[in-house]
Amino acid sequence: MSAPVVIIGTGLAGYNLAREFRKLDQATPLVLITRDGGGFYSKPMLSNALAGNKTAEMLVMKSVEKMTEELKAVIHVRCEVISIDRSKHEVTLSDGAVIAYSRLVLAQGADPIRLPLAGDAANEVISVNDLDDYASFAARLDGVKRVVILGAGLIGCEFANDLLSRGVTPVLVDPAAWPLSRLLPQVAGVYLAQRLTAAGVDFRFEVSAGSVDRCEGGFRVALSDGTKVEADLVLSAVGLRPRVALAKAADLRVDRGVVVNRLLQTSDEAIFAIGDTAEVNGLNLPFVLPIMQQVRTLAATLAGTPTPVKYPAMPVVVKTPACPTVVAPALTGMAGEWQVNTDETGVEAKFIAADGSLLGFALLGEASKQRQTLAPQLPVWLA
Repeated sequence: MSAPVVIIGTGLAGYNLAREFRKLDQATPLVLITRDGGGFYSKPMLSNALAGNKTAEMLVMKSVEKMTEELKAVIHVRCEVISIDRSKHEVTLSDGAVIAYSRLVLAQGADPIRLPLAGDAANEVISVNDLDDYASFAARLDGVKRVVILGAGLIGCEFANDLLSRGVTPVLVDPAAWPLSRLLPQVAGVYLAQRLTAAGVDFRFEVSAGSVDRCEGGFRVALSDGTKVEADLVLSAVGLRPRVALAKAADLRVDRGVVVNRLLQTSDEAIFAIGDTAEVNGLNLPFVLPIMQQVRTLAATLAGTPTPVKYPAMPVVVKTPACPTVVAPALTGMAGEWQVNTDETGVEAKFIAADGSLLGFALLGEASKQRQTLAPQLPVWLA
């Protein structure tokens, strides 16, 4: 029997690749390796699950047993790959097992960035990056009235909106002057802040957290302007960093993510990378739509039809029901200016090139309904 295709990771990237591959190839042995329990769930649902009163168990759409059967695969749960032997085409697991591979796919996702916080409770700041994290977070919410969230980006704003459904007051702390500062022009960011504030979010802009200490009943967060905020929990949402340690140790090319070509192939022709882990043509896009583009093309490549990945423009829907928001950021290096129209119902912000073409947009409130009209006007990200 030939050596299997081995996929490290069972998130959206890993499991969807396995599904797409099995549509094209029913015979090649398939092995998946995961640090968690192996249940199939959608990570993007973690930041809006509270509003639906979802437990971690309810978020699992298919058990590991069901996935094993569906994929005709061997799935190793609660273990990690600790090394890759490229010359032997083998990986060694944390339980001591050694598995040969014909092709290896790194779909390991990303880790939360940890701020260098001082204080006797700095190590009690939590992040929600997977199903186990969500289970722990949800279990601690009983009786919670106030949560400090570090970071007012996508995830911070989504968790803030979600916590409102539980009657929790979120305090969003960010060094920028408005939320989603890397994606929105100021006028749009101010509009988003106003709508979320009206819904119950407490923003602290242009400050950063320096320390987190225990206090009676919870935690005290000291901010850079000298103020202190008390809360029952502190949640960090300052961003993610692709998991590249394993690739580095195997001497694969790494920049921000694991560097891959248009076939999603690393500097080793037998090893591929997808999802949050991968960097394609300088693009590291930790969103669902790019992942789905990747898994379909890589499945074809692994099944014998080399297929380069393509990226159409892919707007991101921000899960903030208090202020519907859709962003389509212009790619780095694209020159243009924001043209913004705003009224009491929403904000339409278009990033326009000198020749008048549309490079990106941000749509808030009622204007978010224009997504389907504007998206086809955007340039392709990767042709």
